[in-house]
Amino acid sequence: MNLENTQIQMRKGILEYCILHIISRGEVYASDMLEELTSAKIMVVEGTLYPLLTRLRKAGLVEYKWVESNSGPPRKYYKLTKEGTDFLKNLKGTWNDLIKSAKLITTKKETK
Repeated sequence: MNLENTQIQMRKGILEYCILHIISRGEVYASDMLEELTSAKIMVVEGTLYPLLTRLRKAGLVEYKWVESNSGPPRKYYKLTKEGTDFLKNLKGTWNDLIKSAKLITTKKETK
């Protein structure tokens, strides 16, 4: 079994949650999301982020608006919809349950 592949799959599993959480703080530009994810050691590329943002938009969880830029073409800024806020709230509960369960399992002492 390949450790790196397992680590990648674990990161992919929480990517959507992390992206929704970033967007929940206010309107955000995609490159700023990439920068925050990368600084948190969640390596993601544009080819992964943009399709995910499109899926979230089609699901009605995020929306965007175009904003003129002084340094180039207009930029798309994303924000959560009401449905996205509700969805994220439910994901937070699931995340907290998973953390609790994982801690119970990983901190249990060996039995003989």
